[in-house]
Amino acid sequence: MTELTHVSPARLPRIIQGGMGVAVSDWRLARAVSQTGELGVVSGTGIDNVLVRRLQDGDPEGHVRRALAAYPNPAKAQEFVAKYFIEGGKAPEQPYARVPLPTHRSHQLAWELSIAGGFVEVWLAREGHDHPVGLNLLTKLELMTMPALYGAMLAGVDTVIMGAGIPREVPAALDNLSAGRPGTFKLSVKGDPQGDTPSVTLDPAAYGFAGMTTVRPKFYPIVTSHVLAGAMLRKKTGGIEGFVVEGPTAGGHNAPPRGNYELDALGQPVYGERDVCDLAEMRKLGLPFWLAGGYGKRGGLQEALAEGATGIQVGTLFAYAREAGIRDELQRRVLDEVQQGELKVYTDPLASPTGFPFKVVQLPDTLSNPEVYARRMRICDIGYLREAYWDTAPGKEGKVGWRCAAEPVDQYVAKGGKIEDTVGRKCLCNALMADAGLPQIQRNGDVEKSLLTSGDGLTELGSWKPGYTAADAVAFLRG
Repeated sequence: MTELTHVSPARLPRIIQGGMGVAVSDWRLARAVSQTGELGVVSGTGIDNVLVRRLQDGDPEGHVRRALAAYPNPAKAQEFVAKYFIEGGKAPEQPYARVPLPTHRSHQLAWELSIAGGFVEVWLAREGHDHPVGLNLLTKLELMTMPALYGAMLAGVDTVIMGAGIPREVPAALDNLSAGRPGTFKLSVKGDPQGDTPSVTLDPAAYGFAGMTTVRPKFYPIVTSHVLAGAMLRKKTGGIEGFVVEGPTAGGHNAPPRGNYELDALGQPVYGERDVCDLAEMRKLGLPFWLAGGYGKRGGLQEALAEGATGIQVGTLFAYAREAGIRDELQRRVLDEVQQGELKVYTDPLASPTGFPFKVVQLPDTLSNPEVYARRMRICDIGYLREAYWDTAPGKEGKVGWRCAAEPVDQYVAKGGKIEDTVGRKCLCNALMADAGLPQIQRNGDVEKSLLTSGDGLTELGSWKPGYTAADAVAFLRG
């Protein structure tokens, strides 16, 4: 058997750089943070399309091809370069080649690209140093979690962090995949009358990695309460080595409020005392934990340490560092507007097709503007946030279909979805690709618009000038 190993210092990090997709926490940012001795984290969200689009943009500095040269399935690496790489980059008006939409029955190419993409991202983040690198994934992306996870493991990822749901099956998958055995996830199927849901299985041998083992990474689920953390420990299928405890001020997807779901005068979910984690109970669990949401400030680390936390996870401060993947023009504009005191972050209860509240930066030329949103042609051509549903249409009874509340309304309704569930839903897949400078050009000629997400702490970045580095952010957080 071939074993892929990595070096992992015993000291736990005090600062975890939050995972931000798509490609905002890319390999450059994670590498820069890890080189300070803290934990840099790459995003595995959308990594198949990120790989394909970077190659079509000409891979200007050769980083992707350099990483693919180390890929443990060299024939596949050569195939991807031959298929997608464009010398000098595609023409500006040319759309990106699309990855076929995967389903639970047909996903070979999407998974092959996702395994390779996860490998490339972690390999580049680890290049040139021996410090640990982490991977962030969204539980809601059930269909695309395992391939990105496995690709990262092939590259020696140290830690896996997952939120946006309850990742109960991940510990067992880590155990199995690291030993070279198949990993399996059950799919959540909406409307399933019997609870007999299908599963998806990744067998390393089916992707050219027969007999290959890896070091098992640590697993830190993202939780919002000690109750959830305790339940995961009781029902775990494999090792859980720590937790990230996230509050409602964090960016990206937030957990819905516990108890009655109420909106404030602006239409934002109202969070109360029940949504504040009991840290005394977290301490009783006996595992390290990091606090996230509002700790990217002066003294935030010391505050967390005083509560018995191992440290903090910070996203927003790192999202606007020079090494982060948000395109430069967008970074500069956000920081300029923050300094002028004109920028707001809105917790939108409708934006995400997942139904989870989603933090949205209010910028007039992005999908946060209702007029810009209304002009966009609805399309689902990436499909990460599609949900599996039990089809009840005549002739299709008992079959699993796929739909997204942000897809064309008539298509969603034809699949049994409720028309009211489409109101305000935004295509996060395309919008977040645009944030990272990888926007699709649609068939009507439209270039996909951005939708930027940040934590509430964005408004506290008024003293930060464009061009600050990840090392600057780490030094600030260390105090």
